[in-house]
Amino acid sequence: MYKKILVPIGSGSTSERGLREAISVARDQGAEILLLHVVDKWPVAAGDIAAVNLDAGAKALREVGAELLEQAAQQVRAGGIAVHTALIEELGVPVGECVVRRARQWPADLIVCGTHGRRGITRLLLGSNAEYIMHHSPVPVLLLRVPQPQHAA
Repeated sequence: MYKKILVPIGSGSTSERGLREAISVARDQGAEILLLHVVDKWPVAAGDIAAVNLDAGAKALREVGAELLEQAAQQVRAGGIAVHTALIEELGVPVGECVVRRARQWPADLIVCGTHGRRGITRLLLGSNAEYIMHHSPVPVLLLRVPQPQHAA
C-alpha cells in the first residue's frame, strides 16, 4: 500500500499527466503527496546570457517553480488529499538525482512522474530524468508516457 507519493513537478504535459495519476492513486490508497520542483539552473547558465544576469535568471526560475508547485498543490487539495511541497535548488546536480535523494529523505513509498518516452538520438542528446529516476529509485516508480505529436511525413 502506498501512503507517501512523491511527484516531480515541472511545466508541461508530462508533469500534468503524472500529477493527475498521482492524485488518483493517492485517493485510492489514502496517501499523501509530496510535490517536488527542482530549479534547474543549467538553462540560465547556457547560451549568450551574460554572467551579470544569472542571479536574476535563477530568481525567475525559483518564482516560476514556486508558482507551479502552488498550482499543483491546489489541484491535490481539491481532491481532498494531504499535500506537501518542496523546492530544491542545487547547482550541478541533475534533476533525477535530486528526485531520488528526496524520495529517500522523505521517505516516499512511490514516485509518479510523466515522461516523453523519447527514443534514439533525441534521448541521447536530451537525456532522461525519468530514466535516471527509474534506475536509481529506492521505491517503485510509476512512469506515464505522454505521446509525442505525430509529424506529417
